[in-house]
Amino acid sequence: MRYIYILLTVISLITVTGCDKYLDVNVDPANPQTAESRILTPPLFAQMERGVQFDARYLGPLIQNWAFSTPNMTGEIHGWYVGSDVTGEIWRTVYYGLGTNLSLIMEDATETKQYNYLGMAQAIRAWSWQIGTDYHGELILKQAFDPTRYTFDYDPQEAVYAEVVRLANESIANFSKTDGNGTVGKMAVADLVYNGDNAKWLKFNYGLLARNMNNLSNKSTYNPAKVIEYADKSLAGNSDNFIIPNNGLSTTDANFFGPIRSNFQLYRQSRMIVELLDGTSLTGTSGIVIDPRRSTMITASADGVFRGVNPGAGDPARANLTTNSVPNLYGTSSNNSPGAGFGKFLFRDNGGFPIMTYSEIQFIKAEAALRSNNAALAHAAYIKGISAHIDFVSSLGTPITSAQKTAYLTSAAVVQTPGALTLKHIMLQKFIALWSHGFVETWSDLRKYNYNAGDTKGNNPYLDVFMFPTTFFVDNNNKPAQRYRPRYNSEYIWNIPGLTAIGAEQPDYHTKKMWFAQP
Repeated sequence: MRYIYILLTVISLITVTGCDKYLDVNVDPANPQTAESRILTPPLFAQMERGVQFDARYLGPLIQNWAFSTPNMTGEIHGWYVGSDVTGEIWRTVYYGLGTNLSLIMEDATETKQYNYLGMAQAIRAWSWQIGTDYHGELILKQAFDPTRYTFDYDPQEAVYAEVVRLANESIANFSKTDGNGTVGKMAVADLVYNGDNAKWLKFNYGLLARNMNNLSNKSTYNPAKVIEYADKSLAGNSDNFIIPNNGLSTTDANFFGPIRSNFQLYRQSRMIVELLDGTSLTGTSGIVIDPRRSTMITASADGVFRGVNPGAGDPARANLTTNSVPNLYGTSSNNSPGAGFGKFLFRDNGGFPIMTYSEIQFIKAEAALRSNNAALAHAAYIKGISAHIDFVSSLGTPITSAQKTAYLTSAAVVQTPGALTLKHIMLQKFIALWSHGFVETWSDLRKYNYNAGDTKGNNPYLDVFMFPTTFFVDNNNKPAQRYRPRYNSEYIWNIPGLTAIGAEQPDYHTKKMWFAQP
């Protein structure tokens, strides 16, 4: 009877005072319902890293960063995974991992006048649209976060490119404000990359603008002077690199690329990266020049010879594990044990994952400068890009000495005079600098130059270097991949009308050329 009395008393109180006074968790201080920017921010970085790294298992072989130990992996032969979410992690990142969380930060930051948080959310969203469209092509943009819809219309890639520019410029404006309530201290506790440093976020935005414009080199609207301007305002050194940290203490906080996660046991370095780092693809008839970055980035077989795997061929020595077999990406067997510090280069359990680097920006500048017939400026940026990446690699393995660095920079592998510099020299060094992290950016470069066929202006930097598999995937009609399809469970189950409108229901949709790569 006592329990009935208490229940009736509570019901009576609710009737008199209203539900919100007693049972509404929205006003319970122990259960806050307001999304604060400082709480939502740290997981964003893990989501950025997750999407790229998950999908790198399939894009990495396609762009010849690495290869699978067994023949004819679907990614290597430029295929697609039917009825699967494989290759859909970047999509998931754009719409779910970041998606509404960024919207909530923007709302909270606008209301509280924390303009640095607002600028950060805009910069990350700009990045997500850029990498999303460069990976998938057409995206759901205008209707993306409309909770009243069940199906969604796709927007053309041109519109997504324009949105990246708009957001990056708005972010720049917000990081440049001197009023409001945003402080370095308030943002530093949540900003795992730049510790609330507005100046570095401004540089990151200009890096996004440089990428965006530089991808349009086949367009009449391409403006190399703007690319150079953006690059000059972007990252100014390796200390500005956007690198997401990982603790590496367990499978829950370790680098996805590290041995503790066991995601790359069956992957092998490609022949392309081996021949770039031993000078074969760079020196022509001038002789072999061993790159000082080689021993840190890749690994020799047990007999001391550096080998790589051809696309789709697999490692012929894998079955008997002879001394000729190609090691996995973690390095020697002593590097394969799990735990902080194990692995090598970007394949360490506690290794950080680069989203943007200074060396990339310098190669973007070099390409734009050479396209504008400023060979001296292009050469200076080209040398800075190589030098910066050597320093970056040196910090992740056995240090590269000044003498080793100088010897390489003055060797036949590096062009010594502006007049001798070509786009091939720039793009192949950029491939090295983006190896094992800048997958989508490398793919954008390959596609705008039509892989090893060259662009309509006669530029063909990957000729005789980039290799296709002997046989393409069955649906390709002997054409290379140009995009990955939207995420299966998000779109091919629920949004067939939207897919049909862009032709994504066709078996060869993944070979449809990107807007940015066309004249």
